Amino acid sequence: METTANKTTATLLQLSAFTQYFFPFGNFIFPTIIWSLKKKDSGFVDYNGKQAINFQLSLLLYTLILLAIAIPAFIYAIFNDMNFGIANNGEWTIEEFSIAQITGIVAVAFIAAFMFFILKAVEFFLIVYASIKNNIGENYNYPFTIKFIK
Repeated sequence: METTANKTTATLLQLSAFTQYFFPFGNFIFPTIIWSLKKKDSGFVDYNGKQAINFQLSLLLYTLILLAIAIPAFIYAIFNDMNFGIANNGEWTIEEFSIAQITGIVAVAFIAAFMFFILKAVEFFLIVYASIKNNIGENYNYPFTIKFIK
């Protein structure tokens, strides 16, 4: 049976990931601070702190993978079938820029933004769910999380 203080600490640790909306990298900094201060006091806080930090690191990795796919696709959509030429005055000009290229650019941007939105929505609901589980004294394992900290 976990004490109320440990349950509250674990819940605040989970919810501290929302500081990312106020401070850059707050979703890493604040859970790590809370976890490092309280991990020796409670195995419950230690376990759930590792879960929260691993989840945030996994989301960072998934976001970087999404960017690694979206940026080259975006660049390809911009420069696909585009001809460059040199005008009489020596300046570069773009020839044959069509509406199809703009449509491709918009499609890639829309898909990347939609995937990022889905990732953030899932993150929001999983953090809330994990904090509720911690508040009632249950450990929570985030799905699709890579165990960086064991």
